[in-house]
Amino acid sequence: MQEDLRYPIGEYIQQPYSENLKNEWIADISFCPNGVEAAIQNLDEEQLQTPYRAGGWTVHQLIHHLADSHMNAYFRFKAGYTEDNPTIKPYDENDWVRTADVQHVPVNISITLLFALHSRWIELLSSFNEDDWNKTIYHPEHKITFTFWHLLGMYAWHGRHHTAHITSLRTRMGWE
Repeated sequence: MQEDLRYPIGEYIQQPYSENLKNEWIADISFCPNGVEAAIQNLDEEQLQTPYRAGGWTVHQLIHHLADSHMNAYFRFKAGYTEDNPTIKPYDENDWVRTADVQHVPVNISITLLFALHSRWIELLSSFNEDDWNKTIYHPEHKITFTFWHLLGMYAWHGRHHTAHITSLRTRMGWE
């Protein structure tokens, strides 16, 4: 069976609430900046401009996408914590990876941003009680109400997912 390069760790599967899983997912989000930084260590500019799969984003774009996505995630949690089921603002991630900042800013800027952002995000997430995981946001594009619990699992998976895009590319290309 051939590996699906789009989903090197598999697709996200929603899980029921548990304290152990909550702690694991918060740890995943906490570790994400370190994992991304380690995944690109010693890659040169040509390697950073390599797509992780045919038709996929480059490593450079993946790093900036993680920063963009996780900034949006942080805002979604903040809005949902301070408002009653707010409607979030969707964005087109493919349009965002084509903007000038993504094209021209070095990836270390987004990695630095991830470290700072995740420090704040972890502090917020760690303050939630069990009932807070039932708070919701509404996604108008998907026409779905998401609980914080669902979002936590999805963003924990998201960081591991894109880090695995990079590490599996490194392995396939022999860049170890």
